[in-house]
Amino acid sequence: MNKISSVANKAPKASSSGQCAKRMSIVESAADVFCMQGFGGASIDEIAALACVSRQTIYNHYRDKETLFMAVVDDVMNRANAMLFSILSTFPDKADNLESDLTAFSMKLNKNCVCNQDGKFLRRLVQTEGERYPHLFESWRQQGPLKITNSLAALFARLSVNGGLKIDDFDLAARQFLALGDADIRMLTLFGEMPTDEQLQTAAQNAVRTFLRAYGKAEDRPVKAPAPESVGR
Repeated sequence: MNKISSVANKAPKASSSGQCAKRMSIVESAADVFCMQGFGGASIDEIAALACVSRQTIYNHYRDKETLFMAVVDDVMNRANAMLFSILSTFPDKADNLESDLTAFSMKLNKNCVCNQDGKFLRRLVQTEGERYPHLFESWRQQGPLKITNSLAALFARLSVNGGLKIDDFDLAARQFLALGDADIRMLTLFGEMPTDEQLQTAAQNAVRTFLRAYGKAEDRPVKAPAPESVGR
């Protein structure tokens, strides 16, 4: 009797684990197909074949292709946000060695949140499908760009209060910091290239030097900015 009860108790857990694995397989396969074919070109049949499940199984878990696509974006964003908050925890909270610390932060942010696999996947989807299907990326807008901008703005506000920076508009400063960090690597990532650590370091140095000339305390700003280096060298 006890053995039967034990088996019965394990069965639902095993079934639940199997369903979770199946959903994960579907989402991962869908991500591959959406990345290669885009939303419009992707077919449920191709996703089902790659995931080794039936077409009906996909519809049982996700009622249509749009729901599946948004599940893929949410899955990638969850991983991306976990990495993002790990990087944000390294943001400097003191003005000592500010240029060096912000450069290291900018490099980590680009390497682990922009140039990693999830970052490249999201960027490609937004570039190819964002204009045609803007509603599909609403969760990305809320959980991606808006979240990182708001988080950075709060960090810059803290640093400004501590005397490290002189900023009037923290949201604007956050957006400009991100834009400057992306400026030197945009062309590389646009064509699918992965910047080297040296290129990321140079891009971060150029970005932070420019940023500090705008927002650093007057006495800490360099009289003459060093000539910017090219990430292509």
